[in-house]
Amino acid sequence: MAGIYIHIPFCKTRCIYCDFYSTIRLKSTSEFIHALCRELEQRKDYLSGEKIETIYFGGGTPSQLSQDEFQQVFDTIGKYYDIASVEEVTLEANPDDLSLEYVHSLRQLPFNRISIGIQTFQDNTLKLLKRRHSGQEAIEAVKRCRENGFNNISIDLIYGLPGETESTWEKDLMQAVELNVEHISAYHLTYEKGTPLYKMLQQSRVKEVDENRSIHFFSTLIATLGKAGYEHYEISNFCKPGKESRHNTSYWKGIPYLGCGPSAHSFNGHSREWNKASLTDYLLSAETGKRLYEIEELDLYTKYNEKIITGLRTKWGVSLKDIEGEFGEELASYCTKQAEKYIHNGTLKLEDSRLKLTQDGIFVSDGIMSDLLFIED
Repeated sequence: MAGIYIHIPFCKTRCIYCDFYSTIRLKSTSEFIHALCRELEQRKDYLSGEKIETIYFGGGTPSQLSQDEFQQVFDTIGKYYDIASVEEVTLEANPDDLSLEYVHSLRQLPFNRISIGIQTFQDNTLKLLKRRHSGQEAIEAVKRCRENGFNNISIDLIYGLPGETESTWEKDLMQAVELNVEHISAYHLTYEKGTPLYKMLQQSRVKEVDENRSIHFFSTLIATLGKAGYEHYEISNFCKPGKESRHNTSYWKGIPYLGCGPSAHSFNGHSREWNKASLTDYLLSAETGKRLYEIEELDLYTKYNEKIITGLRTKWGVSLKDIEGEFGEELASYCTKQAEKYIHNGTLKLEDSRLKLTQDGIFVSDGIMSDLLFIED
């Protein structure tokens, strides 16, 4: 099985915290769809005929595309890929794009999962972040999707926002729980260099939350969603039983995927490659037939390190049997030895030959993963 990721780079406006590749050149959507379909055709052999299990439209803001534009992409995928086994087709969307008319148009397409970027329900913070919706509009967007037949809805939240208090974070979580969505992704705000928010931080116009408050926010997140019946299946992701994001889970389990669109990444088990992050160059490459991309061949130790980093993030952990089978006895012994002190102090546990983070270990996961990595001298 394999997945397809489609990067839609268009946004009406840029949020001040975002460092994903995007553009506000909305007049270029038609030309982009043509280039995207060309890439999908040209790279039809990348996955070596593997059956497609998941399709994910991310961005940017994929909900800037029309029904006809999506249909062109789906027609191309159906022509060149084996989609008979597809189980999950996700669209990332902004709340203000999800009008009744637009939701009706989505129902005519293969989408069966909607991921809505809410971030917070606090109107003052939404304005600061340059988001285009209000808290109430976000609530209405979720309800509109539900009322029109979408039964697998995910929402994104951010914590550690400027001016956020324990009270406002608790209100965000309680509102998310009240919406009864199937999936919640919650990420701590990061101040990425080059973003307007980072500049505001440098100018002391906003203040970064301290470590103690960050830990408290994370603890509140885990406790609140756990009490509401959500499984904490990955460090930043929570779901109702059986409602994990199949596409994102494939990343953490090392399943191959094809990424198309500017800046999109691909993985085939042996190497990673990524398209240049430029819409102008992407459109040009479609005309010339010469894709602009970079590639990294993965050696044994890189593959081992990636398995540690991705596997330990999840509730499934890392199988020591798989480590030995894929990377040999030496790396399996190294991993076991490095894990011993964390098993002893209760931040890792060993169950059925699988290393897993404990509840305490989640809070110090970066340090644990770092110690289990193999760094060549």
